[in-house]
Amino acid sequence: MHILITGAAGMIGRKLIGRLVRDNALNDRAIDRVMLSDIVAPEKPAGAPFAVATDASDLSAPGAAARAVTDRPDVIFHLAAIVSGEAEADFEKGYRVNFTGTRELLEAIRLVGNGYRPKLVFASSIAVFGAPFPDAIGDEFFLTPLTSYGTQKAIGELLLADYTRRGFLDGVGIRLPTIVVRPGKPNKAASSFFSSIIREPLNGQEAALPVSEDVRHWFASPRAAVGFLVHAAGLANERIGARINLTMPGLCCTVGEEIAALARVAGADVARRIRREPDETIAKIVAGWPQNFDARRATALGFRAETSFDDIIRAHIEDELGGRVA
Repeated sequence: MHILITGAAGMIGRKLIGRLVRDNALNDRAIDRVMLSDIVAPEKPAGAPFAVATDASDLSAPGAAARAVTDRPDVIFHLAAIVSGEAEADFEKGYRVNFTGTRELLEAIRLVGNGYRPKLVFASSIAVFGAPFPDAIGDEFFLTPLTSYGTQKAIGELLLADYTRRGFLDGVGIRLPTIVVRPGKPNKAASSFFSSIIREPLNGQEAALPVSEDVRHWFASPRAAVGFLVHAAGLANERIGARINLTMPGLCCTVGEEIAALARVAGADVARRIRREPDETIAKIVAGWPQNFDARRATALGFRAETSFDDIIRAHIEDELGGRVA
């Protein structure tokens, strides 16, 4: 099997290739080679039991997407995107990367022709939904994004569905919850603080909380996100049906419940490293985000996420901190 991962230098891309290396297979199918593509050349994973190549390219640039699919990859994980805050701050860049890059990839697949029909897993987002919301957003709720990022992801979902309907590819879109706890440094996503108020205290550092503790949101861990991608790649299109874009399961909790979980798992002294620094801009953006979901279609199809924030924190400690807290 030949696999292409776009956006492979990002956090989820790195964790996905790490999972593939450990498994030496994708859903019990042997992997022959993997191409890792991003705007900067991704690092090759150590100890890969299959061939790994890397490529630095912008999918929105002329010819880049065509080169990416020249070798007819069997499975494509399309993760390449810029995050919510950056897409909102830079309108042109957001549409170039998140919209044009996606359409160029789909078109490149179509133009290969000759019966080529790869499995394509598209990383979408719960940002495709906009207020006003019901208590829990179900599978029938319509897409009314309130940000440029959410709009770009919604367009990607529609394109994916149409190219799948026309038989050019076998697509599935997965709407990711906010992924926490993200390793490394804060990024430009407006949701970055959800991770930083856990990550930095666990590393012995202070973290700023820009919103009130009653803010409620929908979460899953990086470990769960990789599991979503792997599971999606193995789902037959006949099982999914015509509505190929799915809201992933997750965990609904408040910021205060996040902090309480941190205190339970790592101790009250660690939780006290969070300082309150209200930011009206961030608070306004967050107020327009969905808070809770009823992801029954994805759950029925076998997707799984954590059921407690304690488990999300423990996963971060195990995966990123070697089981130790500073």
